[in-house]
Amino acid sequence: MKIFVTGVAGFIGSRVAELLLIRGDNVVGIDNLNDYYDIELKKARLKRIQNSALLGEFAFIQMDTMDNSAISELFEKERFDKVVHMAAQDGDRYSIEKPLNYVGNNVVGFAHVLEGCRQNCIQHLVYASSSSIYGLNRLLPFSVHQNSDHPLSLYAALKKSNELMAHSYSHLYQIPTTGLRFCTVYGPWDNPNMALTKFTKAILAGKSIDVYNQGKHLRDFTYIDDVAEAVILALDTIAEPNKHWNPELPDPASSSAPWRIYNIGDQHPTTLMTYIETLEKHLGQKALKNYMNIQPGDVQDTYADIDAFIGQVGFEPKVSIDEGIKAFVQWYKEYYHSVDS
Repeated sequence: MKIFVTGVAGFIGSRVAELLLIRGDNVVGIDNLNDYYDIELKKARLKRIQNSALLGEFAFIQMDTMDNSAISELFEKERFDKVVHMAAQDGDRYSIEKPLNYVGNNVVGFAHVLEGCRQNCIQHLVYASSSSIYGLNRLLPFSVHQNSDHPLSLYAALKKSNELMAHSYSHLYQIPTTGLRFCTVYGPWDNPNMALTKFTKAILAGKSIDVYNQGKHLRDFTYIDDVAEAVILALDTIAEPNKHWNPELPDPASSSAPWRIYNIGDQHPTTLMTYIETLEKHLGQKALKNYMNIQPGDVQDTYADIDAFIGQVGFEPKVSIDEGIKAFVQWYKEYYHSVDS
């Protein structure tokens, strides 16, 4: 199949593209390669993807989803079978500082992708949502059948808007769409502005780390390979209407349209302090910790109920926190040693 992957130089998008190529799909990927974080890391991910193109073919185009004419022309030219939309401005905290940056990238860009799908009869669109949309919800584990109308950051609110935009396209044009609410993704090739890389860099340099909410945050940390596998399984499982959907008691996770929402998590939530202690173990070095209060926009805890996704596609996360952080530390030392040298 020919798969269109947006945000292909990103953390999740690059790993999804790699696995698609390994199994023999052809991938056309776009990324704007902005300087939100290290461009050289993005280029290194692209090189890794290219090295994986043994069975499938890979083409990269530097392009922004905000460029509607370019996106439209690409859809028309390539005639994609399916689309994986991972391009977005990420980060709850940064969205508090630069809210308007998020509206363009995360709403307008997504609208351009949706329109490309409509005009070109795409078989299935799978896109990234986030567990952040649960916001003020405190009933754990988070269920896709719960209300999620109280986000705490603009980033989360816009992810919710993506789900609603997708529903309108699924309803009006019968385009199958599936949104995946990711829980704290981590692992090798992680973004340098994410906690795991920031912690590792500081610990190795003998500098202190900021531990928010006194380390009491509960997070459903999910390893990158498990997430990428889930994306591909979702892509292969084309969304269908829920034949039993009741408009008088509407289920927030499905519809009479071919539209679905799923949580993607590890289902073994871990405290932030345990996460840090596991990192210390694999680094062989203790962290100097600054204990801080919870930050504005932070969800108190995350814990995903993924039973609906398991039931639909048979997915089970495989990588434990200990295994995942060990793999990350090994990658971090190898990658940054080669960059520094």
